Amino acid sequence: MSKNKRGKALWRMPSRGRGTCPLCGSTRIKLLYTAQGLQGEKLTVCKKCQGKQAE
Repeated sequence: MSKNKRGKALWRMPSRGRGTCPLCGSTRIKLLYTAQGLQGEKLTVCKKCQGKQAE
């Protein structure tokens, strides 16, 4: 059976959840994960950077 609700939440996000990762600088990538910034703020980052902290 097909799964027709997969990824539907992305369509409600601005730019379909894509942007530039603030940690690695990758462009047009999905920003779905959270990381901690220098002052303790929450950043939305790509999958590669999800376990990293800002330097």
